[in-house]
Amino acid sequence: MTKKERYQFVIDYFSTHLPDAETELIYDNPFQLLVSVILSAQCTDKRVNLTTPAIFARYPDSAAMSQADFEDLFPLVKSISYPNNKTKHLLGMARMLEERFEGKVPMTIDELVQLPGVGRKTANVITSVVDAQPNMAVDTHVFRVSARIGLTTAARTVLEAEKQLVKAIPKELIHKAHHWLILHGRYVCVARTPKCSICGLQVACKFYNNNKTG
Repeated sequence: MTKKERYQFVIDYFSTHLPDAETELIYDNPFQLLVSVILSAQCTDKRVNLTTPAIFARYPDSAAMSQADFEDLFPLVKSISYPNNKTKHLLGMARMLEERFEGKVPMTIDELVQLPGVGRKTANVITSVVDAQPNMAVDTHVFRVSARIGLTTAARTVLEAEKQLVKAIPKELIHKAHHWLILHGRYVCVARTPKCSICGLQVACKFYNNNKTG
């Protein structure tokens, strides 16, 4: 199977089986999504979703959060991994939104990465989820799954993986493919013991075909 055929198989499979794939983070607007994505770094979406309702109830927008002190916000964030840094990032992000962006979450990568706590991956998530821009956020799941299947080749960094994926996936599907690969990595192609026996990508998967016996 050529790489082009492999991509087509994977796209066809997910288009059929996960046509409406989307983020598992719970949010009502771009600001809430940005807060959730910042909190989700090295933390599960499930834990974030348990934490954010209290944050959003008290700080529904950047105007409210920008007025908070560390001591106000930290108790609401402390159950999340790296709570000190993330509290500081949220406060800095909210203040910069108010000072530079009129309280609105910008929709370009270059502007988003100016915000505290926002790197390229987070910016890709925001622009692809909110605005369906053709940006591929590569997290640990996307990096692992794309390498195992054989969608990426010898990608040593997330940026290399991102470039390979964006080049090969049709532009109009990139924002959705991000969720396909994340969900597949979260529930099927898990890190330690991938559930190959229930995976619908066996035919196309390099990892499976290189490791199957008999």
